[in-house]
Amino acid sequence: MKRVYEKRTWNFRGEQYEYEHIAWLCEDSGEQFTDDESDTAGFVQVTNQYRAKYGIPYTDEIIAVRQRYGISAAKMSLILGVGINQYRLYEQGEVPSVSNGRMIRSIMNPKVMLEMVECSKNELSVSEYEKIISKVQAIIASSETYKMEQYETRRIFNTPRGADNGYAQLSLNRLRNIMLYILNRCDEVWCTKMNKLLFYTDFMSYRERGMAMTGLSYRAIDFGPVPERWDRVYSEFPEVRQELRQVGDFVGSVLIASEESDYSMFTDAELKVLDSICTHFSKMSSREISRISHDEDAWLNHHDKREHIPFDDAYMIKAI
Repeated sequence: MKRVYEKRTWNFRGEQYEYEHIAWLCEDSGEQFTDDESDTAGFVQVTNQYRAKYGIPYTDEIIAVRQRYGISAAKMSLILGVGINQYRLYEQGEVPSVSNGRMIRSIMNPKVMLEMVECSKNELSVSEYEKIISKVQAIIASSETYKMEQYETRRIFNTPRGADNGYAQLSLNRLRNIMLYILNRCDEVWCTKMNKLLFYTDFMSYRERGMAMTGLSYRAIDFGPVPERWDRVYSEFPEVRQELRQVGDFVGSVLIASEESDYSMFTDAELKVLDSICTHFSKMSSREISRISHDEDAWLNHHDKREHIPFDDAYMIKAI
């Protein structure tokens, strides 16, 4: 069956959101069919817009804030005053109410979290209370380091999490491990080739899952789609070394990994995307993958003005 894409609207909590409906078309009967993956991708497209509109944290952020404080889901639900089953659903992808979502976002500030723990003191055992308080106070004491990490993240990505970067998590550690995965799996990767591999990784991930992976945004330039500030990105990680090489009259940088990627950073669906990209493009040269990217509507529609490439163009990707 042929895969088809169609703009539709989804009523989510009384509001209309536009999304790309993904289905399989039976050309004999004319009927369309969806599967769990395509239904989930549509739901994620819609809920990402809702989260961005109302400042509700994404699923990975909800999990990360709890892990930062070293608290179980049961204890976090108690501190927040949210039922344990409800809180666990939030970590599995259900969208919190606006009030609950903003409350969860507020405790990303450890001083707010400290107040929340104090309010829950009588519901915790003495040892639980002291352990959590000690952890939160230690985080407050090291908050300057955390602020610097956040500053470095914003400096590299340049774009806040939202539609412009495919709603991907902003994480230097994830970006590092995505690059290491590609370098470990692909033949010789010059900077030009890496630009295109990251582009296809993010746009395929958005098409298949409703969310990109690297946190980067992209622009169409003469040589094809490239990440914003790509030169700064590649110089950021000591584990990714640039080696200057010359081929004929051309001089450029080859990227070399000094360690393996941490696969535990990624879900099965993300690993499937990375594997598909590396399997499909591994043997291609920089020149070949550049030529292919120049046939993409995502580049053709925007390169004249060197414009930002919207992630909606993911549904027109032809190469993979």
